[in-house]
Amino acid sequence: MTHRLGYWVALTCVLAMCGVLAGGFVVQFAWGEFPCPLCLLQRMAMMLCALGPAYLVLRARRGDVSPVDFASGYGMSIVAAMLGAGISVRQILLHVTGSDPGYGTPVFGLHLYTWALIVFATAIVTSGVNLVFARELAPSRVTHRWPSRLVLGAFALVIAANLVAAGMLEGLHWKLPDSPDRYQLLVDLGWR
Repeated sequence: MTHRLGYWVALTCVLAMCGVLAGGFVVQFAWGEFPCPLCLLQRMAMMLCALGPAYLVLRARRGDVSPVDFASGYGMSIVAAMLGAGISVRQILLHVTGSDPGYGTPVFGLHLYTWALIVFATAIVTSGVNLVFARELAPSRVTHRWPSRLVLGAFALVIAANLVAAGMLEGLHWKLPDSPDRYQLLVDLGWR
């Protein structure tokens, strides 16, 4: 029973991070707010956080997950979450003064970079709990493959969408502006 639970926990971790990244796209496309370079770095760190559990799901599809695989997967998530948390704290500190309104529209009273810090802290705690209960939660061979196909497919789509969105924002330049206000690739190609 617990070995199946570990598989579902890993799937849920990947799916949760896909949901958070999809929420970023809602803010970007529905609200028309462009992500800054630090926002894009936080998105990359979130994708790296999801790679650890995604790796465990793939290993569970092929057979038993060894303790080394389990530690590597969630260890990768912890390292990525610590990196992302550092980037989030950097952005929070940029806007900590009372006269600074912050970057972007707040969601439920908090800016996206503050929410990102909460997501990274949650990823660290979740990964740590999984590592504490590694013996009980390491997934064994799974028989239901369609959920993993669906979740991993969604994750691949989120990665591809982020690559395209970042490329559209940066255009044919080496550096993304601090406060992007357009899709630079469209301007560079003369479409806008």
